This record gives sequence, C-alpha cells and structure tokens, in this order.
Amino acid sequence: MTAVVAAEKHKPGGPGDPGKPGEPGRRGRAGRAGRAGGQLHGGRITYAVLTLFTAGSLFPLVWTAIAASRTNSRLAGTPPPFWFGGRLLQNLEAAWTDANMGLALLNTTVVAGTVTVGTVLFSTIAGFAFAKLRFRLKNLLLMLTIATMMVPPQLSVVPLFMTVAELEWTNQLQAVILPTLVSAFGVFFMRQYLTEALPTELIEAARVDGAGSLRIIWHVVFPAARPAMAVLAMLTFVQAWNDFFWPIIALTQDNPTVQVALTGLGRGYIPDQSVIMAGALLGTLPLLLAFTLFGKQIVGGIMQGAVKG
Repeated sequence: MTAVVAAEKHKPGGPGDPGKPGEPGRRGRAGRAGRAGGQLHGGRITYAVLTLFTAGSLFPLVWTAIAASRTNSRLAGTPPPFWFGGRLLQNLEAAWTDANMGLALLNTTVVAGTVTVGTVLFSTIAGFAFAKLRFRLKNLLLMLTIATMMVPPQLSVVPLFMTVAELEWTNQLQAVILPTLVSAFGVFFMRQYLTEALPTELIEAARVDGAGSLRIIWHVVFPAARPAMAVLAMLTFVQAWNDFFWPIIALTQDNPTVQVALTGLGRGYIPDQSVIMAGALLGTLPLLLAFTLFGKQIVGGIMQGAVKG
C-alpha cells in the first residue's frame, strides 16, 4: 500500500510531480488556467466597433447641445454648425421661462415615478399569479391581457377622455397617471420571468411554514423578481417620461409635462429652433442624471439575475 501511494505521488502530473526545472507543475498550470476572475481583453476591431457605436449613440445628444448653443439664423445656414456657440445659457433661460419648464419637470418626475412604481408593483403581483397560482380561466385571462397589447391606443382616446371629463380630472396629473398605472407588457414580462426564476417548491415551502400570500409576495416573489423588476422599471420610466400622445390631450400648458411644455416652444410664425433644442436638452438631462446615478444598480441587478439563471 505504501508503494502504491508513493507511485501515485510521483507519477507525471501527480501532486508530487515538480515538472521540469524552471517549469511549474502541470497541476499548478491547470489551476492557474482555470482560475476564476480573469479578465477577457478585446482586440483592436472590438474597440473600433465599440467606439463607432458609442459615437453614433452620442451624436444626437451632442448635436442637440450644439444647436442649443447657436442662433436660429446660424442653424438655418449652410453648412450647419458642428461646434458649440456662445448662446447656450441664453437659450436655456429662454426655454425655461417660455415653456414653464420648472413645473413641467416636476410634473413629469411625479408622473414617471408614480407610473413606474405602480407598473412594477402591480405587474409583478399579476405576473406571479399567472405564473404560479392556480385559478379558473387563468389561460383565458392571460390571453385577454396579451390581446390588449394589439389594440392601438388611438382607439381608446375618446372613451378615455370622456371618462376623465366625467370625473373632472381634465388638466390634472391623475388623468395621466391612472390609465398607465399597469401595462399588459409588464404583466406578460414578469410572468415569463417568474415562470423560470421562481421555483414552485420555494412557494410550497413558505406555505408549509405558515406564510400567507402577502408574506410570500414580499419575502419570496420580490427578491426573486428583483432583476426583472429593475429592467421593467427602467423601460417604464423612460416610456412615461417621453410619453406625448395622451398627455397632450389630457393636459394644457398651464399644468404640463415636459413633452407638452416643449410643444409651446414651437409656436410662432418663425419657430426658434435653437430655443426648441435648448428645451429638448433640458428635458433630456434628468434622464441622463438618473442613469448616471442608478445605472450601476440596474446593471448589477440584471447581471445578478443572469448569473442566478
């Protein structure tokens, strides 16, 4: 037995094999080759493609800032300007004053934040019900929910506006918030995610421990759905912030959102394009600030869900 153990230790590639002089053992090389945490480095073509896509993505924002820093006559000239001018602050001040941009940014923050929280909350609960609970007509209700995504929003404008007028909500923020507080896409998205990410055994174990439905949702469903909730929140916030069709019908310039306020800048015999671009820049900056502050958390949640999946 002692001889067998000694042979195992000294056979090539074994734990006692030191390898050739100046050469690390085979097991050491394999350990270093398979060591986790190493970074992958892209080649020149990869960096060139990423640089090209980054430049293409930033060009509309840079051009908006350039146009906002010029005069209206210079923007109409040929060739158009490709560098910043000296009227950025003046145009921003004009857009802020003429469009009531302070109130518009506040209203849009309230609307987008409330719609995002409501959509994520209700869509997660409904998606959990469609994914894991058993009740009558579940498949039929899911099909009807998905079918509402195929109805053009223009068809519901007249009855929706009649309802808002009957409730005397015209030109009030609840007229914009409540119709979009939950979305069929959000329900379907969360249902598809929770079907795979949330084990049924985990729910059954929680019920055996005496947990009720609300406790299961809070302590089991929400932690499991956190990555998908982050993605849905990001998509919903951007959509609510940029929503134009229904707010322009339900609100006026006296109580606007950002998109409604920007329509007031384009009026006149000769619209001042530089001021319009300055207003668009003011409406875009809060989104950039939100992604700068919370982008790391959003990406971290997405990657956490990918690793767990």
